[in-house]
Amino acid sequence: MTDANPPVPLDDQLCYAIYSAGMAIQRAYKPLLDSLGLTYPQYLVLNVLWREDAQTVGRIAEQLALESSTLTPLLKRLEAAGMVQRARNPSNERQVVVRLTDIGKAIRSQAGCLGDTLLTASGQSPAALGDLNADIRALRDAVYHHIGGWEIATELRPEAE
Repeated sequence: MTDANPPVPLDDQLCYAIYSAGMAIQRAYKPLLDSLGLTYPQYLVLNVLWREDAQTVGRIAEQLALESSTLTPLLKRLEAAGMVQRARNPSNERQVVVRLTDIGKAIRSQAGCLGDTLLTASGQSPAALGDLNADIRALRDAVYHHIGGWEIATELRPEAE
């Protein structure tokens, strides 16, 4: 039996290049995140809260393209570490609002070095990485537009503010 449509080798697939680049970046970030006591997904949650504190679990999940059930264990670990507080919304008991603690706010300045880490590890200029980021966001947004879902992607782009 002849395979009329063989799979494209991984190194020739854009999805694999993006995936493996993401893994490489996370590995470059790991020593700094370890020193902060954070995992990469926890850093992403904190980053969302640094942009706008006191958000519902659902809103944070939307921004990260995660299910609330996936986010809850991350939030519990961040709360146990003293970085966030979770509380029921008094005006809507079904919602849980997540707020940064003083520790969660203070760690922001220490996490700022991640950008420097990527610049050093990549050997790219800030402008080149900025252009690459814009291209990848445009690709992400186009794919989501085609398949539906994650409307938040275009709502949070800095140029939309």
